[in-house]
Amino acid sequence: MTTTAYERLLRHSVVGVGPYVPGASAQETKARLGRDDLIRLNWNENLFGPLPGVTEETAAGLADAWTYPEEACEEFRHAVAAWAGAEPAEVIPGHGIQALTLALISAFVDPGDAVVVPRPTYGLYAQACVVAGAEVHRVDAPRPSLAFDLKAIAQVAADVGAKLVWICDPNNPTGLRLHAGEWADFLDALPGGCVAVADEAYVDYIEPAHRIDRLADIRAGRPVIVLRTFSKIFGLAGLRLGYLLVHASLAPHVNAVQEPFNVNVAALSAGIASLARTELLVARRDQVRAARARLTEPLIGTGIRAIDSDANFVLLELDARDDLTVADTLARDGLLVRPGTEFGLPGFIRVTTAGEAVMDRVAGKLLSRPPAGAGTRSA
Repeated sequence: MTTTAYERLLRHSVVGVGPYVPGASAQETKARLGRDDLIRLNWNENLFGPLPGVTEETAAGLADAWTYPEEACEEFRHAVAAWAGAEPAEVIPGHGIQALTLALISAFVDPGDAVVVPRPTYGLYAQACVVAGAEVHRVDAPRPSLAFDLKAIAQVAADVGAKLVWICDPNNPTGLRLHAGEWADFLDALPGGCVAVADEAYVDYIEPAHRIDRLADIRAGRPVIVLRTFSKIFGLAGLRLGYLLVHASLAPHVNAVQEPFNVNVAALSAGIASLARTELLVARRDQVRAARARLTEPLIGTGIRAIDSDANFVLLELDARDDLTVADTLARDGLLVRPGTEFGLPGFIRVTTAGEAVMDRVAGKLLSRPPAGAGTRSA
């Protein structure tokens, strides 16, 4: 069967969209540059790894690999509920935030429905909604702050009769977070029949006292769904583990569009082991905060602007240098960063946090000027 023949059979909304592309992989870059010592600062992984002891407990849990994960999933749901202050009926595990995002779209979005996605933000929301046949309305963040304009987002949602609005908080790729007052005003301004999906992948990097209590919103009957992950502060990106916080009445409908047994026993074991060590997250937040400062403080007053971040990465606005050129230069020195051009922010790079020596290397390379006329953006 030819490509053209398949395209006649596919849903129209699928054709021409293509897969979500997170940027060049380390393997691709290794092959291009011929070096094996690349440090991955481009995908917001946790370079500090899982919490101590988690890997060992995960390996021990593989003795149950022959079983379907029904009982382990229930144990995980109860552990998450205790950690999040939720009820088990309000917790829906999933194979990472990406799978849960697709499940929500499958449950809510019919072809022709309007959804609102701010920009810049995580690219999967818009891509997956387009594939589902939704009408996606983008709302650009104002420059130079790049902070979400929640009033404008709510107004667009009202104007188009949106069914879903996607909010990443702290936002990827900026690292900026929202505050409780503006969030409450935003929910008040949303039109009836519109649900706010809050992606809190990076929320554990915020001090608990400063986080927005969206579980309280859910229990108050506000139209809120929360996405969370074990990929970031818990360092389990390779195991693909996340969960939703939803109103208990919604859970059966979301579960209706999820695969049965969709989370594997190794991931569940790792999640349960991680939740038994949450006291270690205080030190990990401090570690990431120190890494951000180690990168950004040498750049103060140099013409490179660091966006305030409450995540495990920093978005840097370069001093007239081309972001693709800078990213390539850093890659040739063994440091992979994400050029902003890949997510609609030319002139920026996004750098994942790592140990002090690595942060020093990145800052040092950024402060070393290229030869005159090299690596600058044309007017």
